Amino acid sequence: MNPHAQAHSPSLFHLAGRTALVTGAARGLGRAIAQALAAHGASVWLCGRDQIALQEAADGMAGQVHTLAFDIGDEAATDEAVRTFLAQASRWDILVNTVGQRRREPLDQLPPQALRDLLEVNLVGAWNLCRQAAPVMQAQGRGSIVNITSIAGPIARAGDAAYTTSKGALEAMTRALAAELGPFGVRANAIAPGYFATETNAAMVDDAGVADWLKRRTSLGRWGQAPEIAGAAVFLASDAASYVTGQVLAVDGGYLAHF
Repeated sequence: MNPHAQAHSPSLFHLAGRTALVTGAARGLGRAIAQALAAHGASVWLCGRDQIALQEAADGMAGQVHTLAFDIGDEAATDEAVRTFLAQASRWDILVNTVGQRRREPLDQLPPQALRDLLEVNLVGAWNLCRQAAPVMQAQGRGSIVNITSIAGPIARAGDAAYTTSKGALEAMTRALAAELGPFGVRANAIAPGYFATETNAAMVDDAGVADWLKRRTSLGRWGQAPEIAGAAVFLASDAASYVTGQVLAVDGGYLAHF
């Protein structure tokens, strides 16, 4: 591929002919990412635990969208879902690991099992999917893995130790995958969202005090909206990012850069 010709291609962000699997796609950031990938031409598989919610999300999207319900915390169910996906899709170009759980509690209220449970979903589930996507992408000679981490990966606050630990580990895993899979044309990157107004954060979004704090704490002075994560995902999945791997792109309204 001529990199100079590629840089001027009008189809730099187009994803036509590519197949994507997005976890946590029934709502929030996962749904916004899946919708954007489909809008740019990818055949997108929406994954999550709730088939009804997945179908409702798919019904609201244009393009080639499919649903596949399974629990990422269940290794056997995940393995079966991947077999089903590959039997129908035949290729795997993009994997977006969006699923994440959180427990905001002080350290003395988080027993070791709480960390194990969180790691099983936030880290091991993503690891398993990356491990299964890797040989398919390697055989194709190309592929893009995008892990949704958090600004809680590089920074921390009290009362959130388990989540911060899991997201920091996911960030490190992304670098490890980039190093191992790069020689085969497979890229691995991460997106670190800041404060987004999603269903999960509904109580915080309704809190005027939080809004006032974000106004002072972030460069843009507000909550992020779910569709604002989509451009970063499309970029990292597309040929526009063909020489980008092992990176963490913060989409946080300037939170990490602002003090």
